[in-house]
Amino acid sequence: MIGRQCDRLLHRGPDDAGYLIDGDFGFGMRRLSIIDIDGGHQPIVSPDGRFAIVCNGEIVNHPELRREIGPKYAFKTRSDVETLLAAFISWGDDAWLRAEGMYAAAIWDRATRTLRLVRDPLGIKPLFVSEQQGGIAFASEIPSLREIPGYEFDVDEAGVHDFFCFGHVLGPRSIFRQVRAVPPGHALTIGEIGEATLKQYWKPRIQTLHGRSEAEWIEETRERVLGTVGRHMLSDVPVGAFLSGGIDSGAVAAAMTRSAGRSVIAFTAGFPNSKIDETAAASRIAEHLGCKHIVLPIEPETAADVLPAVQAAFDEPSAANSAIPLWYLSRTAAEHVKVVLCGEGGDELFLGYNRQRWAERMRRWAPVVKGISDLLPLDRTSFRSRKLNYLLQHAERFRDGARLKSGFERFFAAVTITPPKTRRRIYAEDFRRRHEGDFAARAQTAFPDGAQLGLSQIEQFMLGDLAVHMPASLLQRLDRASMAHSLEARVPFLSHHFVDWALTMPSGLKLRGNTGKYVLREAVKPWLSPETTKGRKLGFQMPLADWFVGGFSDFAYDAWMSSGAADAGFLDAGAVNSLFEEHRRGQANHGRILYAIAMFSCWWNEQRQSQRSQRPATRQQAALA
Repeated sequence: MIGRQCDRLLHRGPDDAGYLIDGDFGFGMRRLSIIDIDGGHQPIVSPDGRFAIVCNGEIVNHPELRREIGPKYAFKTRSDVETLLAAFISWGDDAWLRAEGMYAAAIWDRATRTLRLVRDPLGIKPLFVSEQQGGIAFASEIPSLREIPGYEFDVDEAGVHDFFCFGHVLGPRSIFRQVRAVPPGHALTIGEIGEATLKQYWKPRIQTLHGRSEAEWIEETRERVLGTVGRHMLSDVPVGAFLSGGIDSGAVAAAMTRSAGRSVIAFTAGFPNSKIDETAAASRIAEHLGCKHIVLPIEPETAADVLPAVQAAFDEPSAANSAIPLWYLSRTAAEHVKVVLCGEGGDELFLGYNRQRWAERMRRWAPVVKGISDLLPLDRTSFRSRKLNYLLQHAERFRDGARLKSGFERFFAAVTITPPKTRRRIYAEDFRRRHEGDFAARAQTAFPDGAQLGLSQIEQFMLGDLAVHMPASLLQRLDRASMAHSLEARVPFLSHHFVDWALTMPSGLKLRGNTGKYVLREAVKPWLSPETTKGRKLGFQMPLADWFVGGFSDFAYDAWMSSGAADAGFLDAGAVNSLFEEHRRGQANHGRILYAIAMFSCWWNEQRQSQRSQRPATRQQAALA
């Protein structure tokens, strides 16, 4: 059984497999060999035979940890996973704060028959748990859990509501009622008897330091970026970089060339003839750094061809705008390297998103907007100009955001893919009654002590990006898209040591007027061309508004109509059909929600096909890769 679970994770670890059975407990591992290729076989057992570990991820500071542990642990391998085990044996749960990197780890204690499941501080690596039939199972991906006979997987309506609000499910909830995620920065301990205990060992805290000059912050930023990137290059196999053409990925690629003392291979996804195509900007960075540069042009027809495969790589429905380019880019990168470094986290830490700048504008203009709120909405059906209709749509969203009371509320409003009135329109009547709510309720649930934190509204918004959106969306899509092709994606900005430091920086050094990531731009100026440090943020996103006017819309509509999702009881079929038509006519930009409906349809069709009878389960089962 554990072997079948691990086989479902073959894409995450095609190089090796290992299992351990101890009475009514067992776990297994599929390994992507990066460190100690020949000697790092898992599970790894402690010298005294008491503890065993499986771990998915990389501990990038493991050489330093080994030196600190010293001779009191008799290492048998050069593996970073054995280092994590030794750290736990030496320091207990303090090990998780000392370890730097990304990991989902399971440690079995044969003496006390206790299982400890641990997820890295930022949630870079996934870890799911299901307790059914008197046992517990865990895995890196939900499909592995579905190999267990007798386990049930019922769709959670709250997860579906999350999806149509945000384009993903908000953890620790999953799309299935019987499955939950171990939250980032938590350790879950399961003993032979009694209740499982969940303990948080880290969370992001904004603790601003004052009294330092701008020049000092810039110099330290440069040093910190070099340090975290250098540590994340630790590997026994080739390492490349994802390059979008912006500051974050450019800074990472530049720091890589300095740390390695040589050029690196960089990969870029492009969208020909689109306003968001960053191929030229990425090429300038690659040429400036002397990188070998591989560019993949993505056309609407290409995206339509791979969309079902992309959704199949995810445990749950995902409408991440960058999922297709990341999946497509990972497939090509895996032909050249086993590891890539990415710039994820830079926008969250240094206030680089457009939505963060717009939130500040909403806060400043709130008194004025409230006074003229009755001027909107306007009836867009009377306008024939697509550009004017899109502008009015943005104006309505700005007005609604200005009415909100806190940065937390504006965060949730900013990351929604559908405004509340659109959901009220497309939800089936019974489903809508069961899942009504507002941004204030979301903010209170996610940040119950938010008012006591003493944060400015932009700091509240930044905390929402870090604690909610990043683990639920950004990191999930990066992990699934890359691991679908056995490619390890590392995120140097998301070392919790780097995050802790970045959260001490005054927000005025991050967002300077309309310039986001000000201090990061200044820090990397010596490394990159002037055009790069002045460029605007785009990233690996798709031109959905344009694509859904053309042939891609036909594909999405066919997916919606043929999947059975229209009969699932969540959405009103007539209302969804109207969205497709309005978008084609230019009355409104429904690109994000139409893409979400297409992805949900692909996922729903896959769920229908995967239903099968199962036998009762009698053992605790687990798989990690």
